[in-house]
Amino acid sequence: MSNTQDLRRLSERLGVDIDPETLRLALTHRSYAFEHGGIPTNERLEFLGDAVLQLVTTESLYFDNPQLPEGRLAKMRAAVVNTRALASVARGLGIGEFVLLGKGEELTGGRDKDSILADTVESLIGACFVDRGREDAFALVHRLVDTMLADAVELGAGVDFKTTLQEAAADLALGTVSYEVAGSGPDHARVFTATVRLGDVAWKAGTGTSKKAAEAAAAEATVRALRAAHPDLGR
Repeated sequence: MSNTQDLRRLSERLGVDIDPETLRLALTHRSYAFEHGGIPTNERLEFLGDAVLQLVTTESLYFDNPQLPEGRLAKMRAAVVNTRALASVARGLGIGEFVLLGKGEELTGGRDKDSILADTVESLIGACFVDRGREDAFALVHRLVDTMLADAVELGAGVDFKTTLQEAAADLALGTVSYEVAGSGPDHARVFTATVRLGDVAWKAGTGTSKKAAEAAAAEATVRALRAAHPDLGR
């Protein structure tokens, strides 16, 4: 179980001091709870955190983009409030090392599963709301997702990177977009690496626990490279 020192380190990474017991609950995956006599899980906090996350992202997009219609706002929110995006946030903070998992999940790579990481981010937001209140919880959400919100606004209509890459490649006449994907590791902890090809030219690579996630990561890296080279792209 995460000890007091671990919990303190996690609080520091989150930038907010959350009660240790509430924080430990937010890290308790159902597989761990089942193996320890059916203790409470983080699922109620996850439920609450999801609602807080939805509200903060919706509020930010609504008030910061008064010119955009509902459909565009919904797509932008979906680009931020999804499993892959939240798992990326979790990996950036190293949250996986703190999650309390059962032996089965531990052996099958649960610490790096997108679904577990994303759910834990939501439960941590819920824990912050319960322990510190609305203001601190909203501030935490902004720290976690504001960069992604800015990206969603910048990407415009093509809010997912694979779609945006298709549009960018067409605008710049770079050829057909394709992906070369290779897997490595044992079946229970498979990692995939995808490389973007634009025409005959290899561009950026990305990794993930599924082919789809690896392709999305590679597309994101390539879009960022193209935007760095062509600042007016898509504007």
